[in-house]
Amino acid sequence: MSTGISGLDDILGGGLFNGEVYLVRGGPGTGKTTLGTHFLTAGACGGESVLWITLSEPEVKLHQHAGRQGFDLRDVTFLDLSPTAEVFAETSTYDIFASANVERDPLTQRIIDQMDTLQPSRVFIDSMTQFRYLSTDAFQFRKQTLAFLRFLTDRGATVLVTSEGTPEIPDDDLQFICDGVFNLANAPEGRHVHVSKFRGSGFRSGDHTIRLGQHGMTVFPRLVPEGQRHEFVSEPLSSGVPELDELLHGGLEQGTISIITGPTGAGKTTLGAQFIKEAAGRGINAIIYSFEEGINTLKTRCEAINIPIGAMAERGTLSLSQVEPLRYTPDEFAYEARRDIEREDRRIVMIDSISGYSLAMHGRDLISHLHALSMYLKSLGITVLLINEVETVTGEFRATDVGVSYLADNVVFLRHLEINGEMRKAIGVLKKRAGNFEKTLRELEITRYGLKVGQPLSGLRGILSGTPEFIDPE
Repeated sequence: MSTGISGLDDILGGGLFNGEVYLVRGGPGTGKTTLGTHFLTAGACGGESVLWITLSEPEVKLHQHAGRQGFDLRDVTFLDLSPTAEVFAETSTYDIFASANVERDPLTQRIIDQMDTLQPSRVFIDSMTQFRYLSTDAFQFRKQTLAFLRFLTDRGATVLVTSEGTPEIPDDDLQFICDGVFNLANAPEGRHVHVSKFRGSGFRSGDHTIRLGQHGMTVFPRLVPEGQRHEFVSEPLSSGVPELDELLHGGLEQGTISIITGPTGAGKTTLGAQFIKEAAGRGINAIIYSFEEGINTLKTRCEAINIPIGAMAERGTLSLSQVEPLRYTPDEFAYEARRDIEREDRRIVMIDSISGYSLAMHGRDLISHLHALSMYLKSLGITVLLINEVETVTGEFRATDVGVSYLADNVVFLRHLEINGEMRKAIGVLKKRAGNFEKTLRELEITRYGLKVGQPLSGLRGILSGTPEFIDPE
């Protein structure tokens, strides 16, 4: 049974089991009622009879809130048990009976009557915390709750209940009673959901991003790479620059992960775009995710050096996507990327850059998310180009500053050099799992005709320091 939220169904391996009880926990404003609205409207759209039992907010307000999010509740039946304004004005007091005992019996009878009349397949109760106040002690609450939920499920209903547990009034008893527990939270790094219990089936663990908007709740499951389904293609992806292909012994193998690393201004993005240009000429579709540079700026400077990415985009062989990292969480970006890549059959993905991607982490673990995304794409046989910027322009050589080089099948590095008072660039290969590579360094120039790679710099030493010295040939 679908929850009405595709991302949550994905986390649960398909959805909910019929005839069971599920608990939605969370503080105020975390989306508990919104999730329940999705649950009921999904059933109503499928022709099911559905029942909303509300004990806190009146029906008219629920209609107003749902309407703002685009929900249609016309086919949802409400049982409004929320207190009315008249309750405050009542002068009668309960001198003989406790108020809980007086109020509970009429509520119970109204629920029984509604269930017998409607016979719903889905029931949403918002919230079970209100029933706690109608019980004299914890034992009575547990006993009455078990009986109540069994009454609902015995009549064929799948039940979703919310809880407003606090440290002072915990809801551990409800967690034990229910068949599944969904925890909603609104943390500083963003909203998320995690499933702590789901009887009878596995589920995707961890925190998964939630976004609440004009169309309700969207859940972005955390990407977990599955088993390897594709190996890299032995045919290498040529750069179109003969000297660079010599350096790589043919190019980069398709279906591998490559890190192009170097300091600012060394030509990392240009080098990645060069590989994409050559692939497009062979009919291989690609996509560039730019976290730092505007698309128009990227087009202008690439076309100025004979890499016509604008024309490639018009033909459909290249898709350009500008990403605002502070707007996305890593789960949202992975979801969008997965949808774009699979829908458009993109075989090369370039992420420019890891530094920009890290801004989307909001304090989360960069390495684990980048690992999941990269390995997932690799499992589909997609060639991944990761652009990485190192902070040091010269001095001690480091492949990356964030410890992600283990991910790469190939590491191509760029370096600034100072030779005779002039700034130059060098390119080399640090790692290539799928084959051999040239161990020398070559000079790199970016000209209006494209990339130009020179002969090996065999007459210099100390190149990786950025301040090389000429070797005395003697």
